[in-house]
Amino acid sequence: MDHFLYRDGALYAEDVPISEIAAAVGTPFYVYSTATLLRHFQLFDDALEGTEHLVCYAMKAASNQAILKTLAQAGAGMDVVSGGEYLRAKAAGVSGDKIVFSGVGKTVDEIRTALTGGIRQFNVESEPEMEVINAVALELGVVAPITVRVNPDVDAKTHAKIATGKSENKFGIPIARASEVYAHAASLPGLEVIGIDVHIGSQLTELEPFELAYTKVAELTEQLRAEGHNIRRLDLGGGLGIPYTRANDAPPLPVEYGALIKKTLGHLDCEIEIEPGRLIAGNAGLMISKVIYVKSGEGRDFLILDGAMNDLIRPAMYEAHHDIVAVQEPAPGLEQQPYDIVGPVCETGDTFAKQRNMPPLAPGDLVAFRSAGAYGAVMASEYNTRPLIPEVLVHGDQFAVIRERPSFDEIINRDTIPEWL
Repeated sequence: MDHFLYRDGALYAEDVPISEIAAAVGTPFYVYSTATLLRHFQLFDDALEGTEHLVCYAMKAASNQAILKTLAQAGAGMDVVSGGEYLRAKAAGVSGDKIVFSGVGKTVDEIRTALTGGIRQFNVESEPEMEVINAVALELGVVAPITVRVNPDVDAKTHAKIATGKSENKFGIPIARASEVYAHAASLPGLEVIGIDVHIGSQLTELEPFELAYTKVAELTEQLRAEGHNIRRLDLGGGLGIPYTRANDAPPLPVEYGALIKKTLGHLDCEIEIEPGRLIAGNAGLMISKVIYVKSGEGRDFLILDGAMNDLIRPAMYEAHHDIVAVQEPAPGLEQQPYDIVGPVCETGDTFAKQRNMPPLAPGDLVAFRSAGAYGAVMASEYNTRPLIPEVLVHGDQFAVIRERPSFDEIINRDTIPEWL
């Protein structure tokens, strides 16, 4: 469910007409619904009711500080994968004891920043990383809390580019080596081993892969405890998918996911951490774009928009589907026609959809890309010297620009010309 609905023939974000925002900020732009963000966070929090837990929002999905602050005020922790994300979370008012640091390539500077500013835990991905964290912790005179990310060799049955839990993926240590790696971690004086981390991928649409992975984690927990490790926290990652098309069967609900966690791991008396990103932010955001031209081609028609692949890369990168709807609601029974929906970037890959049925549209008409709140603005670039597009947050009948569109002068003036030129 989201809070983007037609009302009197016009698409609204909560109680604000999309056309009103477009008139104020120009197109293209992203718009997020506060009510949807909070509702989706609450679904996860409620799903784990009765267990000691923390829902850590995976910031890589959408990391604007206004989004982070909205979720933090509701009780969310944060899952970060870079020093920049860590500093964003802190700037948004998140305390260090609610920030989990994941990622396969943590640098010395990033580790030092987190240990200095406070950290809930590092999710360690390799033995070399473990050695570096230990060394930095000893240098600072602190002890670093860690979990070790284990790779359970489970097929998440998702897109190959976002699967992370198979043996050939770069993430974590093989679960078969866990005893050896945990013994080594326990021997390092700058580390405190507190738990186990696992994350098998993103956009999962069924529960079976989670059950397979969590069953292995339960067995490993008991094994490591028998070997003398105080395993008291289980970080289960994220990955639950969202329905990108209204026609598809919906992925499992958070309540079903929570029930699975309790069934497979509830007997261990561990604190549970989960790190959803896409399901919290995905359907909480739209990208709004304007038709520039309607072009007739050889055997097909094109809608050429002012939004492009640099603004929303998912279709070009992942062959991803986004429902695209007219901001002005089509009249009932109005005949639709197929269009290739494309942007203005000079690449064939700048294509959002092929032969997508749409109502007749004209230059100046607005369209909305649904389910664009996750991995939209955060993956955008200024390719072709196209400015990053604004982000807007709606709260009831109010809206605010939470990231401005830079001017061309601001973009160009970042360049520095060497003296010899």
